[in-house]
Amino acid sequence: MATKLEHGHTPEAIRERLSRRPRTNYLRDWIYGGIDGAVTTLAVVAGVVGAHLPASVVLVLGLASLAADGFAMGASNYSGTKAEQDDYQRLAAIERKHIALVPEGEREEIRQIFAAKGFTNSELERVVAVMTSDEATWARTMMVEEYGLAPAPKSPLLAGLNTSAAFALCGLVPLLSYLFSGAFSTCIIATGGTFFAIGAVKSLWSLAIWWRSGLETLLIGMSAAALAFAVGFGLRSALSVAAW
Repeated sequence: MATKLEHGHTPEAIRERLSRRPRTNYLRDWIYGGIDGAVTTLAVVAGVVGAHLPASVVLVLGLASLAADGFAMGASNYSGTKAEQDDYQRLAAIERKHIALVPEGEREEIRQIFAAKGFTNSELERVVAVMTSDEATWARTMMVEEYGLAPAPKSPLLAGLNTSAAFALCGLVPLLSYLFSGAFSTCIIATGGTFFAIGAVKSLWSLAIWWRSGLETLLIGMSAAALAFAVGFGLRSALSVAAW
């Protein structure tokens, strides 16, 4: 049975593939926001149910959580992504300055980097000459090899918006399923399905089996809900004892 390859390896196919800019992937931002949105809202519902509070409290706290936490998640992801880009630009500026002021020292860094990869003698000197012939290539090489960094192509704004959107969409599931059904069991089933679906979709970008990835995400989400329910129930019991 022939093994299906993900892309072609003819000279033409390789040339076409390498000529395209890498696609920006916001999968991490969606998963990050989606799981947190479902967990946070389910935790609100579970805490309220555990404390035997009225359904109106679920609506108020749930909507407040979706608005405030969704915005905060998006803003945090925006700031984090922006910080990564700023750090990359700061280090790139340092490398460009060093290349301008101490080019021989920077060439020696390139030489030692590629010597460690197995290049020797004239072959090594040829690589050093090629890599240092263009300042932009030289600086990018140092960023990857010296600092272990690669350019962050993601837009901080889009990263934040993706996180907030995923938070709101997935966070609506436990809230609406409980409000429309009035049954916490329905909320648990609907939210559990959301957790499983997030994990299953995530497996498309990994080597994990879809059902195993789904079960892993389901376990994480339900653990958070169980904790919130236990806290709500425990506080209710403690307050009842104190009042008595």
